[in-house]
Amino acid sequence: MTMTRKPSEYTHDAKPLTGVLITNLGTPDAPTAEALRRYLKEFLWDPRVVEIPRPIWWLILHAFVLTTRPKKSAEAYKQVWTENGSPLLSISLQQRDKIQQQLAEKIAGPVKVELGMRYGNPSIATALEKLKAANAQRILVLPLYPQYSAATGASTLDAVAKAFEKIRYVPDFRFVSHYHDNPAYITAVSNSIKKYWDEHGQAEKLFFSFHGMPAATLTAGDPYFCQCQKTARLVAEQLSLSDDQWIVAFQSRFGKAEWLKPYANETLKKLGESKLKSLQVVCPGFSADCLETLEEMADENKEVFQSAGGGDYQYIPALNDNDEHMTTLSDLIMQNLKGWPGIEIWDEQQEIENATQCLARAKSMGAER
Repeated sequence: MTMTRKPSEYTHDAKPLTGVLITNLGTPDAPTAEALRRYLKEFLWDPRVVEIPRPIWWLILHAFVLTTRPKKSAEAYKQVWTENGSPLLSISLQQRDKIQQQLAEKIAGPVKVELGMRYGNPSIATALEKLKAANAQRILVLPLYPQYSAATGASTLDAVAKAFEKIRYVPDFRFVSHYHDNPAYITAVSNSIKKYWDEHGQAEKLFFSFHGMPAATLTAGDPYFCQCQKTARLVAEQLSLSDDQWIVAFQSRFGKAEWLKPYANETLKKLGESKLKSLQVVCPGFSADCLETLEEMADENKEVFQSAGGGDYQYIPALNDNDEHMTTLSDLIMQNLKGWPGIEIWDEQQEIENATQCLARAKSMGAER
């Protein structure tokens, strides 16, 4: 099979820069059944997300899931949709802009930050095209998933590799797979909780909720479960919580297969039945608030807890684009850019001269640009 690639936009006098691609899961274009159907079709067909044999899953997906779930999901998205659109997208764009600003102050040479969503828009392929068009000869990819799983991190790498198939001049490339125990990240989560306590008081128990994964992923070797547990433990230690003051559970279960336990909704029901007077929920696996935090954990599961007899229930917002979080991410990026040209030292005048000479030599050999 002949592979087609887009014509190169490279020019011999183009000055190189460092590209940074931040990614997240994605969001539908609108809170409608039609938009959700497109989004879910792309998301749930990813073999990294659903590891059921393709012929069987194709039948289930098209005969059942895509005929019923889009309408229900659209109603949920309507509850969190804002005038700026999807919360995840609007917050992610703010994160991109703030990281761009911080890196421009920290990196000696030129740098460009782009946002790409694994599913939906703006796509990872589109973001990489923008970086290549800007002559990014070195690209670092940072998926904003603190804890690694094949369904998130590896799937992101798949999308990057697929985009590179259409690029003739593939750039130098680095990939950050996780930062679940990064000290600055742990401190940022802990400080956000402390700040919330300062404003609202401390509940009897802190509930760490992470996105669920099929239990089979753990036995297959996925480190996600262990990394979630470590993140929660490190935050609890930094907050000086005793063992009975915090708990870990997993949310957003889908389908009938066994998922990582304990399940968030079942655990919240039991805590409610125990007449727990106050509970605060935090989701340190989400770098930005989205449907799963704002609708599922802040609203839907609050009803589960209180309907079972529980008392006060509060959701502590994700780190989003707060200053400490943005500094944590930009510092993490800087750590992973070390050793590349233009990071610590940059001579702009020399680069201009190099580009001019390169173009002159290329034209002398017949190049058009």
